[in-house]
Amino acid sequence: MLTGLQVAFLGGDARHLEIIRTCTDLDATVVLIGFECIHDQLKGVSHSKLTEEIFRKVDVLILPVVGTDDHGSVESSYSNETLVLNEAYIGSLPQHAKVYTGIAKPYLKKLCANHGIDLVELFSRDDVAVYNSIPTAEGALMMAIQNTDITLHGSRCMVLGLGRTGLTLAGMLQRLGAQVKVGVQKPDQFARASEMGIQPFYTKDLYDEVVNMDIIFNTVPDHILTAHVITRIPHRAIIIDLASKPGGTDFRFAEKRGIKALLAPSLPGLVAPRTAGRILANTLCQLIQEERSRNNEQDTERMFPCIPAI
Repeated sequence: MLTGLQVAFLGGDARHLEIIRTCTDLDATVVLIGFECIHDQLKGVSHSKLTEEIFRKVDVLILPVVGTDDHGSVESSYSNETLVLNEAYIGSLPQHAKVYTGIAKPYLKKLCANHGIDLVELFSRDDVAVYNSIPTAEGALMMAIQNTDITLHGSRCMVLGLGRTGLTLAGMLQRLGAQVKVGVQKPDQFARASEMGIQPFYTKDLYDEVVNMDIIFNTVPDHILTAHVITRIPHRAIIIDLASKPGGTDFRFAEKRGIKALLAPSLPGLVAPRTAGRILANTLCQLIQEERSRNNEQDTERMFPCIPAI
């Protein structure tokens, strides 16, 4: 249970509704900042403006999946106001407070480090990232079906990157009967793709490999689909870029070439927000409860120190 814990949500999307419900079910005291336009009836919560006073009472601060941008702006699907997390707000948090997000950009990391506030990135955990790769891959397949006039079965597909999302996506495409190529950078990834029966290649050879592709899925956050590479991609092909903004594709040149290129970050929150929210809620609440248990044990040890034997 989270009884007595002060939890604040600053911004967020549909995934956060599941996290909010889980926190209230566990008896946390929940305050929402940047949710004034929400239509769902959320019981057991209060709403507030973004103020330093609110932050002084917070034990846990939960941010959107991408915590802030490079200037501190926080996105919220349920607010028309501009939310900016700055030094004054983070500095108002109690020293024991923790900040939770999916991915933290340098701005947020520096902000928390400057004030000695613990920052937890949920997507750095393998279990969360693997579970989250499932709705991401399903969303990518949905986009491919919606934006092509061919079946995935028998199509020539390329997945760039064999991380957790790339691995899940490549496996789904293979099971649907697509002809799958995977672009990798490391020998162990090359071996894994071969073991799966998928044709691997090194991304340094991408210029030669993109010829005759129908669908290209990118999971690499670096600028990998450059103008030079795009000159080799057929006009009929579609690019679905799953990397975080700004993606790894030269979208301007793709448009100039008449190639459809779609940036699709945060797919879990769009195609399966309830499932994605439950994944985050389960892990986040487990971490909070474990932290409370450790703190209680430490408090007990301080109150009742071991007496050395005589």
